[in-house]
Amino acid sequence: MRLLIVGTLEGYITAAGKIAMKRGAKVSHTDSIEGALNALRAAAGADLVMIDVKLDVAVFIDSLKAERITIPVVACGIGTDAAAAVRAIRAGAKEYLPLPPNAELIAAVLEAVAEESHSIVCSDPAMLATLRLADQVAPSDASVMITGESGTGKELMARYIHRKSRRSNEPFVAVNCAAIPENLLESELFGHEKGAFTGAVARRLGKFEEANNGTLLLDELSEMHPRLQAKLLRAIQEKEIDRIGSAQPVKINVRILATSNRNLESEVRSGNFREDLYFRLNVFAVAIPSLRERPADIPMIAEHFLKKYAEANGLGDKRLTEDALLMLKAHHWRGNVRELENTMHRAVLLSRGEEVGPEAIMLTSQMLAPEGSAQASIPANSPVANPFAGPGGTVPAAIPSALQPTTPPLVIAPPAALPTSYGPKGAKGPGYGNGNGGAGNTTLQALIGRTVADVERDLILETLTHCLGNRTHAANILGISIRTLRNKLKQYGDEGRPVAAPGNEERATA
Repeated sequence: MRLLIVGTLEGYITAAGKIAMKRGAKVSHTDSIEGALNALRAAAGADLVMIDVKLDVAVFIDSLKAERITIPVVACGIGTDAAAAVRAIRAGAKEYLPLPPNAELIAAVLEAVAEESHSIVCSDPAMLATLRLADQVAPSDASVMITGESGTGKELMARYIHRKSRRSNEPFVAVNCAAIPENLLESELFGHEKGAFTGAVARRLGKFEEANNGTLLLDELSEMHPRLQAKLLRAIQEKEIDRIGSAQPVKINVRILATSNRNLESEVRSGNFREDLYFRLNVFAVAIPSLRERPADIPMIAEHFLKKYAEANGLGDKRLTEDALLMLKAHHWRGNVRELENTMHRAVLLSRGEEVGPEAIMLTSQMLAPEGSAQASIPANSPVANPFAGPGGTVPAAIPSALQPTTPPLVIAPPAALPTSYGPKGAKGPGYGNGNGGAGNTTLQALIGRTVADVERDLILETLTHCLGNRTHAANILGISIRTLRNKLKQYGDEGRPVAAPGNEERATA
C-alpha cells in the first residue's frame, strides 16, 4: 500500500504517517495540490491519497479526472466538521477521516482501499497444480502469459507471481487494455511530454516508468490495437520506451505479465495479434482452470465470499445449508469465480437468519451455460426455465433432483397481460411471459415483426443488467469485444435508452 498525504494537517501529519507505516504502508508527503499532481505524474505512484480539507479538494479531484489519473481520495480534517466532510464527499472524496488520527480508523481506511487481500482461495488439485507452476516461474524475470476464462482470477494470479518474485518489494502496476480507449492507451503506457497533444498540460510518466524495477501487468492484452502492439514489442525487446512528444528514449527495467481470455493462437492466425509479440510474451504460459474444472474449490470460495459480504453489510455470521451447497456444486458457472462472488453477495442480502438456504440462491439460467456443459442450475422442465425471467435477468435456481419434493409444487401462472420478462409489447412465447415452456417455433414467432437492431439492443441491455453493469463480463457473454459493447452502449444512451451504470470494479478504470 502506497499512501500520499497532501497538506500540513496542523502537525498531525507525522502521527498519521507513522500509524500508516506501522500498518505496512509506504508514506510520502507533499504540502500542495500541485506537488501532489507532480508526484503522481512523475510515476511516484500511490494507491491512496489523503488530503487536508482546507485545500481545494474539488480542484484536486477534477485535475485527476482531466489527466486520467485514477486513484481513491480520502479527505482529512481536524475534528468532526460536518460541513467540510459534506463538501469533500460531494467533490468526489471516498471518505472523510477526522483528526487527531485514530489508529483503528486509519487501519480501516487502508484496509477498505486494499479491499482484496489478493490471496488465492483453493484446494482443488487442478488449481494447486497451476499454483505450483506459478511458483516455479515466479523467481525468474521471464514474461508470463496468463490465460483463462473471464472471471477465473487472472489478475490475482499475476499478483501472486509478483509476490513470489525477486521484485516483490517493487511496484506492481496493472493496466486494463480493454477499459482504456485506443487513443489514450498509448499515453497511459508510455507517458507524454507537456503539449504533446490537446490536454497534455504537463509531462506525465507512463505505466512502464511507474513500474520500473517492478512488474507491469497488461490485462486483456488481446484488445490492444495492432499499431500499439508494434510499439509494445519494441519496448520489450529494446528495454526502452519513447514518451509521446519526446525524441529521447527512456531505459526501463520491467517484468511483463499479460492476461487474455481469448485464444491468442487463434487471434494470431486471424491477423488480430502480432505473432512476434505473442512469442515474445509467451515465454511461460499459466492457464487457469475454469471453476467447472475445479469443483472442490466451490465450497471454499463460496464460504469466503459469504463471510466477506456478511461482514461488509453488518449481518453477522452466516453459513450455507447442505441444500444450498448442492445447488452451487451443480451450477455451470459460466462467469466463474466472479459469478460465484456475485451469487454469494445476493445470497447474503436475500437470506434470513444465520443460514443461507436454496431460497436465497439466485443463479443464471441454462441459456448462459457453456456449450456442451452437462451441468445445469435449472432443469428444462422447470416453470422458471425461461431466460431473463426475474430481476436483473436471473431466475431462482431449481433445487437439484435429489432434493425435489415428492409432491408437485404449486405453480401460479402470471396473467397473460402481464409479461414477466423483457420483450416487445404484446409478444408471446417462451421468454416473453406466457410461461408455457413451448417450443422454439413460438419463440421465433415472438420475434417476427421486429428488426435485428431492436432484438440486438434488447439482448445487450438485458445482458448488461444481468451482469450488474459489468461491461467486461457482459461482453464475454455476448461474444463481442469490450470496445464494440461500449460503442453500442454509447449509441443507446444517445438514443435516450436507460443503460446500467458500470459495476463497482469498473468505475475505477472507466
